[in-house]
Amino acid sequence: MASPMRSLLADLDRYVQSFRVFLERSTEHQSMQEFVERHLPDVIASIGNGKSTINVLSVGGGAGEMDLQILSKIRARYPGVTINNDVIDPSADQISKYKERVAQAPNLENIKFTWHKETANEYESRMNAEKKTKKWDFIHMIQMLYYVKDIPATIRYFHSLLGSQAKLLIILVSGESCSPQHCSSGWETLWKKYGPSFPLEDLCSYVSSADLPRMLDSAGLKYQLYELPSHMDITSCFSEGDKDGELLLDFLTETLDFAKTAPPELKRQVMEELRKPGCSEIRDGKVFFNNSLGVIVVEP
Repeated sequence: MASPMRSLLADLDRYVQSFRVFLERSTEHQSMQEFVERHLPDVIASIGNGKSTINVLSVGGGAGEMDLQILSKIRARYPGVTINNDVIDPSADQISKYKERVAQAPNLENIKFTWHKETANEYESRMNAEKKTKKWDFIHMIQMLYYVKDIPATIRYFHSLLGSQAKLLIILVSGESCSPQHCSSGWETLWKKYGPSFPLEDLCSYVSSADLPRMLDSAGLKYQLYELPSHMDITSCFSEGDKDGELLLDFLTETLDFAKTAPPELKRQVMEELRKPGCSEIRDGKVFFNNSLGVIVVEP
């Protein structure tokens, strides 16, 4: 009998709900903010040299939380310069949240926003159809490469849009390649073991920061790697019937209503795996999932 499991991306509203719970329970954005504070100024140090306009492309910009922080750093580095910020995101809900955030944010003069409700692939197809090749000074793809059909081709395409001093910033869950002291993220452990049992239906692929160097090396691209420690409180996943816990499980497995539709044996194994040291750490009776991230900055 076919499993009733369906991909979480089959229901964008539920996906956005589960993503919001993930952000509330994890230190993901705090880790990224720390990167923006500590390392981004060096990354963007020359992207706008001699330019009166800086073009920024946000691929999968979501509700704009990180985008606005990135833009404030660019604005601080290049005061008075006009910034054109184009955003690609397939979710109307996320775009409307982004627009609300922009409407309420101070200090955005000199920044022009354009939103495109489409996927990265749809953007590429539209640009090709319109025979457009606009060059960008900074492109960022934060936690979105899981949702493209051909990851190396997508990286090659967006890399081809970089101007001469531009940078491409990619953030993904951390993989195992990184350093002897570093343990790969819980995502790596969970997805290597159970990914084939989850209903991806071509909508999502598992990729980590460990997979990228191989792709970038084979394309002959230069890059730098950074590690961002992060964790997520998944204790509620173990309380039967807890709404937020169920949403987090959906997000962890990319499965719609995982708690209700997964075969009992798969559910038992996944719940057991989530408590193990390869995925999580148990502190003061709470379960903290290792949500470490890898950042890759690609040169033009």
